[in-house]
Amino acid sequence: MTAALAGRLAARLEEVYGRPVEVTGLRRLSGGASRETWSFDADRRPLVLRRDPPVAPRPAEMAREAAALTVAARGGVPVPRLIDQGDGAGTLGSPYLIMERLTGETIPRRLLRDERFAPVRPGLARSLGTILAKIHALSPDDVPDLPAGDPLADLIAMYEGFAEPRPAIEIALRALARNRPPAGGDAIVHGDFRNGNLMVAPDGVRGVLDWELVHRGDPIEDLGWLCVKAWRFGAAGPVGGFGTRADLLDGYTAAGGDAPSPEALHWWEVYGTLRWAVLCRYQAERYLSGADPSIELAALGRRVCEQEHDLLLILGLTAPRTVADPLVDRPAERAAPHDRPDASALIDAVRAFLRDEVAAGEDERLRFHARVAASALSIAQREILLRDDHRAAHRRRLDALGCRDEAELAQAIRDGRLDHRFDEVTAAVRDTVTDKLLVAAPHHLGTPGD
Repeated sequence: MTAALAGRLAARLEEVYGRPVEVTGLRRLSGGASRETWSFDADRRPLVLRRDPPVAPRPAEMAREAAALTVAARGGVPVPRLIDQGDGAGTLGSPYLIMERLTGETIPRRLLRDERFAPVRPGLARSLGTILAKIHALSPDDVPDLPAGDPLADLIAMYEGFAEPRPAIEIALRALARNRPPAGGDAIVHGDFRNGNLMVAPDGVRGVLDWELVHRGDPIEDLGWLCVKAWRFGAAGPVGGFGTRADLLDGYTAAGGDAPSPEALHWWEVYGTLRWAVLCRYQAERYLSGADPSIELAALGRRVCEQEHDLLLILGLTAPRTVADPLVDRPAERAAPHDRPDASALIDAVRAFLRDEVAAGEDERLRFHARVAASALSIAQREILLRDDHRAAHRRRLDALGCRDEAELAQAIRDGRLDHRFDEVTAAVRDTVTDKLLVAAPHHLGTPGD
C-alpha cells in the first residue's frame, strides 16, 4: 500500500511541478480518527498528505478545508502552505490535500511537560488568543459553502441519532437550554482549535492544523472549545493545560477580538464538553457498525463517560476525588480447573508486551495504537472484575427512582418529571458515571475542573 501511494504521489506532483519528482520517506502518522495523515519528502522537500479513507470520501469537505487554509494564510494566520488539493478521482484514490510539513510539536503531553517548551508555555495562551482574533476577523463569505446552523440543535440531532439516551447528557442539555447567551457574532469558526491541532516550536506557534470542521458561527465557540477540560491532558491551566482564560482573552482583545462575558464563555465550555462526548460516541459508532475496525475508534467509545463526568464537574454537580485503580491489589482468581497463569495474569502479560515492547518500536503509528490497545485491555480487565457489583448497584439506583432503565431516567430528566427529586437524580447519575470511570479511566476522577 505504501509503495503504491508513493508512486501516485510522485505522479501527481510531477503534474504540479512540471518535472519528475522523487517521493521518499512516506509514513503514516498516528492520530486523526477521521482522516489519514502521511508524512513524506518530495525531492527532499518536507510535505504532508491529508487524505480521506478511500471507503469514506468527502470531497466537498476537503475542498472547503483547502479554501479555508487559503483564506487563513491571506489573513496572516499561521497555517501550512497548500501545495495541491483534489477530489481523488484518478489521482490518490480519495479526496486529499498536500501541504508543506511544518517543524515543531503537536503532541500535547510533550508540549505540556518537555523542558524544551518551558520558555514558550507561559505565553501560549495569549498567542493563541491573538491567532483566534485573526481567524475571526476573516470574512466567512470568502470561504464558499461554509456550513451554518444552530450548534445546539445540530448536536442534539447527532446525539438523538444514536437512540442511546444518557441521563448525564440530559442534565447538561437542560442547563444549556436554560442559560443560552445571545449570539456573539458571525465569523469563520475553526471548529477544532485546541491543544493537539497546533504545531508549536520552542519559539512559538508555527501552524494551526486540521480545518476539517470549519464552519460559520459564533466566534466564542472556538474560545470555549480551547478551554474544554479534555484538551488540558491532565495539566492545570484552563487553556490547553498551559495558560489562563485571562491571558487568552487579553491576546484576543489586543488583536481586535470582542471579549465574551464570563457567562458566555462558560456556556461554550459546557457546550464543548458535551460536544466532545457526542463526537466520541460518533467516532465509536464507526467501529460498532463494522465500518472501521480501528482500535482507536473502539477505545473512544469508552471515553464518553469521561466527558459525562466533566459535564457534572463544570456544572458544579460533582467534585474531583482520588480513587485507587481496581487492578492494583486485586484479589487472586481461582483458575481451577484451568492451569496457571489465570486469565487476568494473561491479560497482564499481553498488556505489558504491548506497552513495553510494541509501543517502544520505531513505527510511530504502531506505537500509538499499541498504547491504545494496552489501555483497552485494562478497561476489559476492570469490567470483568467489577461488572456484577456495578450492575447490581445500577439496578438499585434505577429502582429507587422508579425507572425501568437509563432511557426512562433520561426521559424523566428531559420532561422534568423528577425535578422535585433532582438531588436524588443527580446523585444517582453521579454514582453511575463514577462506576463507569472506575472501569474506563479511574485517574480521570481526580483531575481538577478548573
